[in-house]
Amino acid sequence: MGDSSGSGSGSGSVSVDVERISFGGKEHQVRTRCGSLSVAIYGDEDKPALITYPDIALNHMSCFQGLFFCPEAASLLLHNFCIYHINPQGHELGAAPIPSDVPVPSVEDLADQVADVLDFFGLGSVMCLGVTAGAYVLTLFATKYRERVIGLMLVSPLCRAPSWSEWLYNKVLLNLIYYYGTRGLVKECLLQRYFSKKVHGSGHYLESDIVQACRNLLDERQGENIWRFLHSINEYALPPLILFPSQWEYFISWSSYKLHSIRRHDLTDALRKLQCRTLIFVGENSQFHEDAIHMTTKLDKRYCALVEVQGCGSLVTEEQPHAMLMPMEYFLMGYGLYRPYQMNSSPRSPLSPCCISPELLSPESMGVKLKPIKTQIAVDY
Repeated sequence: MGDSSGSGSGSGSVSVDVERISFGGKEHQVRTRCGSLSVAIYGDEDKPALITYPDIALNHMSCFQGLFFCPEAASLLLHNFCIYHINPQGHELGAAPIPSDVPVPSVEDLADQVADVLDFFGLGSVMCLGVTAGAYVLTLFATKYRERVIGLMLVSPLCRAPSWSEWLYNKVLLNLIYYYGTRGLVKECLLQRYFSKKVHGSGHYLESDIVQACRNLLDERQGENIWRFLHSINEYALPPLILFPSQWEYFISWSSYKLHSIRRHDLTDALRKLQCRTLIFVGENSQFHEDAIHMTTKLDKRYCALVEVQGCGSLVTEEQPHAMLMPMEYFLMGYGLYRPYQMNSSPRSPLSPCCISPELLSPESMGVKLKPIKTQIAVDY
């Protein structure tokens, strides 16, 4: 496909270089103000848009396939939305290493890229679904472009600047990625970030098929590309401990004016101004459980709900996707959306009255009142 251009508000031009069919969806390479992004589209483009953004080292297949391969979720989401899966730069299948002289985008740049994607496809207000680092990017996008977000569904989200312990941990991880790519210890650190011990395998537990599949998918990621995304999400409070050799000269000249904006800053104050409805999922064993609780306390309680998934890590979309269905269904009812009736429901489906608190069914001004609940789905691994 030849280049075609679109425009964003003050963002210059964006264009599509390639369109191809991939895993039943159309995959586009969208050139934004800060580099090219892969966007995979599933569903009827005449329907409202749902934007997704994955966590570090994941793409739409490794982060959301568990949720979208669940028949009830596919029924609910694809019946109501056209899905636009945004992959971080260099995280799509078959991606080549990003050249080391290409600037590392700031978190502000990542949020602006989302706006560029919307501008290209001619999208107005959208629903957003993000996981951990991707949840931060979409939340930042919502605070910058409030009129363009009608709702947020966030999984184990980040919303604060890194603590010193997280910052140091990520610095060590960045060094390991530099030297070893996604092999060995790096892969184990990432899997621990995503999954609970029960499915990751430790002590009396065997590693689950979900983790093994994710382990194989991580082998396909380019270390340089993961390194860049992790740097964008981590805070540049000090010059990085490790840079690729060709980046030193660039960083010295660039950091003098980019140091402040590249930080993952605290969104707490901005959260208080958000008016869109927000549904937050977090695994009780997630490394980011405290961040999710903090975020819930700062959002307007009239428009926010927390669902804590028991026995689950951060990547709820893969580890326990069925636990997300009922809360999502009632959340979307507040927008007049619904799941079509199906004769043959999955036997593991939680879509029954006993699986949800009656308090969730109380309509208020927002359409549906959601309260913090705990849920757990028994899944045979």
